[in-house]
Amino acid sequence: MKYIQFHKAPVFLKIIFVISVAIIFFIGGITFKHITVLKKSSAWVSNSHEVTAELERLISYIKDAETGQRGYILSNDKSFLEPYYNSKVLVRKSYKRVSKLTANSRTQQSNLKKLLFFINKRQNYLSKSLYLTEQGIYDKEILKNNLIIGKQTMDSIRVKIEDMMITQQRLLKNRQQAYESTMNYTPLLIYLTLIVTLILITIAFIKMNRDLVVLKNTINTLSVANEANNLAEIVGGSGSWQLNFRTDTYNFSDNEYRLLGCKPQSFEATLDAFLNFIHPEDLEFVIENTKSILTDNDLAPFTYRIIRNDGEIRYFRTLGRIVTVASGDNTFIATTSDVTEEVQAQNLIEERNRELENNNKELTAFNYIASHDLQEPLRKIETFLSRLVSKDYNNLSISGQQYVSSIQSSANRMRVLIQDLLQFSRTNKGEKVFEEADLNVLLENANQALAQIIEDKKAIVQSDELPILKVIPFQIQQLFINLISNSLKYSKVETAPIIKINTSIITHNEEEFLPNSNSRYYKITIEDNGIGFKQEYAKKIFILFNRLHNKNEYEGTGIGLAICKKIVENHKGFIIAKGIPDEGATFIIYLPAC
Repeated sequence: MKYIQFHKAPVFLKIIFVISVAIIFFIGGITFKHITVLKKSSAWVSNSHEVTAELERLISYIKDAETGQRGYILSNDKSFLEPYYNSKVLVRKSYKRVSKLTANSRTQQSNLKKLLFFINKRQNYLSKSLYLTEQGIYDKEILKNNLIIGKQTMDSIRVKIEDMMITQQRLLKNRQQAYESTMNYTPLLIYLTLIVTLILITIAFIKMNRDLVVLKNTINTLSVANEANNLAEIVGGSGSWQLNFRTDTYNFSDNEYRLLGCKPQSFEATLDAFLNFIHPEDLEFVIENTKSILTDNDLAPFTYRIIRNDGEIRYFRTLGRIVTVASGDNTFIATTSDVTEEVQAQNLIEERNRELENNNKELTAFNYIASHDLQEPLRKIETFLSRLVSKDYNNLSISGQQYVSSIQSSANRMRVLIQDLLQFSRTNKGEKVFEEADLNVLLENANQALAQIIEDKKAIVQSDELPILKVIPFQIQQLFINLISNSLKYSKVETAPIIKINTSIITHNEEEFLPNSNSRYYKITIEDNGIGFKQEYAKKIFILFNRLHNKNEYEGTGIGLAICKKIVENHKGFIIAKGIPDEGATFIIYLPAC
């Protein structure tokens, strides 16, 4: 999974947007709160002023009653009683008004109760004084006592009203302080919040601007990639199509239409429209293969025929898979390739293989002829020559005897050549059944097969411990026979042949020509002290029928080393030769260790 920096992720922009909206709501909430506080503060100030004014009116009404009472007592004029009677109603209304305005204050309500007591007491004494005056009961002491008590009650009323005013002012001051305390930190908070919001909006703007640049570059890149893809489809002879599973809609590329012999977007891209181009004999096969689209994530490649719009039959190969796009929809994406040339080439190869198989059968028949029909007259020639030599050889002239010897030599060479050809054919055609074999045993079998020649030549064959490998046993044994026989054949006349066989394990890096398909190889070296050869002929000696010496100098058909090279190649190995004239030859075999 690729690492994506968080600040470059789309979710970062969403988070900034959510935070910005939250901050805007936060600022709105604070603003609403302060408007509410301001409104309450204004209401509190208004309430305090109303309470103060009403208390002043209340005490004024009480004073009016007291003044009217005093004027009536002094002048006995009832017109002075009008303010007195009116004040009772006004005092009651004013008291209720104050009670209503201070309903939320327990302290003021408590003060009101006490004030009401003093008001009632004052009005009772006023009423009592008026009653005594109206009844003509004028007792100076009683009147004086009533006036004193009334004055004291009036003083109590004034004190209580002043207390209430002071209390109201105190409440107003406390509320004002709370309001100012709230208002003191609010501007700073709003300012900081606005700064944070501005920073976030700036970051979001930068991010969106960068995204727009990236989007523009991406669109340009996609446009170029799309054109490149279209060009690649045209050059490569392929097209593409998509199936959206959610909408069940198809989309064909322009070259998909061209492969069908139609102009791009010349018909609606649907499954039925495409199936109309399928060869009738392949239609059921195509429908059966495409059913797996709904159940498997991959559509395995399959080849079918289509009939183009111009009537030409072409071979198509389709493969695809399901992918999940950014929107979350599952889309099946497939490519269609025109493989007509490939199919035709494959058909041609199959035809050539059939011809090669027929040639192999003819070669097998030739081998049969070579091993039976050709050897049969050769055996008769050798038989009659043998009888001629045993019965009539002395009766022949010297020239006749030479002719017979030449015929015998030629017949012998013909027999060896046929046997070598059969051996080479067997190396090429034989079944390559690999099995674990001990190369020491195979080497010993080869020495046993050459025991007579080794004894005649007084040769010495020295060998290291050879490995156990998975090989074709009879071919490796033949390889040893041919190489040892080659060393014996090309030995020096007066020097006993010494053949050394060494083995070691090497890596492919130690030799330039070794491929890295196998990391380790067994290096088997067969070295002799024979006549050797020039290094310039090191590759030539492995060519079929190639000889470095005249047939009169050394016997041979020029097939033995060609057989060795073929055997080593059958084992995915390599063989090289190194020679020094009059010092000897070395054959190096490289066989895979596993």
